[in-house]
Amino acid sequence: MGINDPSDTSANLQIGPTDAGMVRLYIEADGGVEVPMDFEPEEADEIAEEIRAAAARARQMGGKAR
Repeated sequence: MGINDPSDTSANLQIGPTDAGMVRLYIEADGGVEVPMDFEPEEADEIAEEIRAAAARARQMGGKAR
């Protein structure tokens, strides 16, 4: 599955700090799939920048919904 492929899978995303000083992205998807992903704060900053850049590009494309 690629980034442009449609999907009917639904998931919940939680983002927060851990007791170990990491930033956790916790994804819970249909079927009981749980994916905890921990990042150093600097890595989390880079991810946030990538999300902002992708949002800006999506706006330029007209924000086309699927």
